[in-house]
Amino acid sequence: MRVLLLVLCAFILPAPALAQSAPPLPTGKLPDLVRPLAYRLDMTILPAQPRFAGHAEIDIELKQPAASIFLHGRGLNMRKALVRIGKSETPVTFTQKTQWGLAQLDFGRTLPAGKLTLKFDYDAAFGGSPSGLYRIKVADDWYSWSQFESIDARAAFPSFDEPGYKTPFTVSVTTKRGFVAVSNAPELGKPLAAGKLVKHRFAATEPLPTYLVAFVVGPFVTLEGTVPATPQRPRPLPLRIVGTKPYAGQMQYALEGSKKIVALLESYFDQPFPYPKLDQIGSPVMPGAMENAGADIYGDGILFVDEKAPTEDKRTFGMVVAHELSHQWFGDVVTPAWWDDIWLNESFANWMGYRIGNEWRPDLNIGVSAIDEAFEAMQIDALGAGRPIHQRITKDADIDAAFDQITYGKGGQVVAMIAAYLGEEKFRDGVRLHMRRYHHGNATTDQFFDSLASAAHDPRVLESLRSFVDQQGMPVVTLKHDGGGLIASQSRYASFGSNVPPEQWIVPVCVRRVAVRSCTLLDKPGGAIEAKGDGVIVPNAGGWGYYRFDMDPADWSALIAAAPTLPEGEALAVTDSLWASFYAGKAKLPQLAALARSMAAHPASNAALDNGKRWRELQRRGLISEAALPAYRRLIVDIYGPKLEQLGFDPAADAYAADTLDRRKLRSDLVELVAGAGGDALTRGKLITAADAYLAGDAKALDSEFAQLALSLDVKDKGVPLARTLADKGLADPALRQLAFEAIGGSGNAEVARWFLGEFKDPRLSQAERLHVATRFLGSPRTRDAGADTLLGSFGTSKVGGGIFSARAGQMFNVLCTNSAADAVDAKLRPQLANTSTLGLDRALEAIRNCARFKDAKAGEVSAAVMGR
Repeated sequence: MRVLLLVLCAFILPAPALAQSAPPLPTGKLPDLVRPLAYRLDMTILPAQPRFAGHAEIDIELKQPAASIFLHGRGLNMRKALVRIGKSETPVTFTQKTQWGLAQLDFGRTLPAGKLTLKFDYDAAFGGSPSGLYRIKVADDWYSWSQFESIDARAAFPSFDEPGYKTPFTVSVTTKRGFVAVSNAPELGKPLAAGKLVKHRFAATEPLPTYLVAFVVGPFVTLEGTVPATPQRPRPLPLRIVGTKPYAGQMQYALEGSKKIVALLESYFDQPFPYPKLDQIGSPVMPGAMENAGADIYGDGILFVDEKAPTEDKRTFGMVVAHELSHQWFGDVVTPAWWDDIWLNESFANWMGYRIGNEWRPDLNIGVSAIDEAFEAMQIDALGAGRPIHQRITKDADIDAAFDQITYGKGGQVVAMIAAYLGEEKFRDGVRLHMRRYHHGNATTDQFFDSLASAAHDPRVLESLRSFVDQQGMPVVTLKHDGGGLIASQSRYASFGSNVPPEQWIVPVCVRRVAVRSCTLLDKPGGAIEAKGDGVIVPNAGGWGYYRFDMDPADWSALIAAAPTLPEGEALAVTDSLWASFYAGKAKLPQLAALARSMAAHPASNAALDNGKRWRELQRRGLISEAALPAYRRLIVDIYGPKLEQLGFDPAADAYAADTLDRRKLRSDLVELVAGAGGDALTRGKLITAADAYLAGDAKALDSEFAQLALSLDVKDKGVPLARTLADKGLADPALRQLAFEAIGGSGNAEVARWFLGEFKDPRLSQAERLHVATRFLGSPRTRDAGADTLLGSFGTSKVGGGIFSARAGQMFNVLCTNSAADAVDAKLRPQLANTSTLGLDRALEAIRNCARFKDAKAGEVSAAVMGR
């Protein structure tokens, strides 16, 4: 599962708890009384109808005599339930016991241990968001998809809905003639007549957990192809792209990209693709992507891109597709034994997504974005409210909270850090050994560590891995000179004024001086480390270490001066560590300005502009007063304007088609800084003129790289009349729809926000889209309050997102920066989350209060420094 935060708002109203009887019901793992052996699922799925129906048969082994057992089923209208022993069938009673879908099956008598079959006939309502079996209307047609991770398969069929149970599934789907039906395995022949409907039959799957089962049904369009044979796979692999009708002409890029990524993953694992076919499927409301075995599902915006799409969209495609397809091995073939170990899936896949994505298209520079994501995770990991990567999970309510940036961003970087320390070959050999040991089975964290140890022959490195996986937070490593040597000390990083408990790690500190890289495992609060060679000290060689660093002022000055010459990953690490020191109350604004000026000369776009994005954050946090705003804007233009002038800027389509992709991205990001944060009149004028021409029908007037910014600035200047026109055009044109509403949400115009959130009621805009625009309003200080009020008012009344995505509902509010805002968010959200995890909310509240504390203490100092006083 790859979750892209704030792509879609996640709201859920917890169902009222059902009555429970003594003795206490299981809250997490089911009692070890039953072992499922195989499922046969016969589904009737007509997406235009509000409900679907199913017949399920589950072969089980009853391990000891029992009069009742627990399993899972949520919201199922059970019409008939039977148990078959031999040729004898008797009725049983199915009862849902908890809101989480724990169910009890009463046999009416004590059954002996042994093999038997459970049979169910039932129906249930489709969901309207990606949780369980859901349906969406696109234009005039209804379509349905499934989203079962983590514990939502139980909303589609009765099951033993835990990752530790892996069994074959034999699926059939009855639906309308002419519809496409997709499941995990290949379809067997042509559909059979079933009255006015037809039945699609699928081969039995390899052993799967319930959360990886998939059903996709509707009037989809498809593009078929094959992945050519590879050294690991002697036969072509059937490959198909599946989407709703509006995407009929936008599938070729996904087909060709998927072919190459599959082959690269087969080479890394040294195993063939583990399933007999692959479907890559789009969904209009999927906030990320899901690795169902042989049937991956992606948000439409991730899957359906082309070569003319913005560079960032192509980067997202490569990273997310590589992430999900790596799961086909690491997660689908070898599955976590329980949700405690989900970090193994997601952290490894995150690392692989960047690694293989970069190998697929080196020109997109995907790999270095892993470091950016790790630094985003550090923002969360610095909070007191949090959790370790590897966390014991004992109840269903806590499962979905494990799918967060700690698992993805931190976990992926910790994997990268250990892989870099061990060396790529040793780490890869450990992974391959792990895949062989647990093929089509389950594995725990300890078993993965053992596989790495067997290949690496270095138990100390695994102790380091454990120290990062099993405790919260991150170290800051401080370097000081001691004669001719270097002393390192470690402490837990903490934001200004916060109070977090101390921790200690075994930190693989890798220092570079010119071409010499020296690594030391720092396993004490302090001690000497190796730093061979001469020249500038780079405390995080390569940038792959999951730690921040600090140094003496003279060493910082030398490193800042050398910034343009650093490899991109190291440059990003330098920027993050100095800004982290600032938010800890140590580094001063003149140092940040010096770093921004120096780093702006870096040849790589991410490194050159990372500081600029962080300077924009100062305004978002309220650290720039109105009096200081003109000086702030001049500073931004002074730093980044010359670089844009050197590159040149013409907003017309394909004006820079001959440039490298990174150069095009650099120009796009520079334009956003100079025109947006800097407010440069000339650059803004070019964009607004191009936007007007584009809206008047000149498609060549505006390149996709600049379209969203140009339209947002145009709406900001022209206000509600243009916003109304843009909304009408977007609703009439599917190709413009997402761009139009993102531009409205990003306009920073308070009147537009009030109009959209208060007056604009067009029923063609879905609730999911409306709430997504509201999250965009959170990005500007001038529209933030209106967006927050709408989102808080909608929370608990709208079931958009749901399931795994609801765990992140509170996080969208962490852009607020006053204690009163924190109080309002807490008062509204906490009662609604009474029966689920509040970790996302607790983090958001702490981040808001930290921001408020820093602003109250530092805003005057920052504004004065900007104005040169």
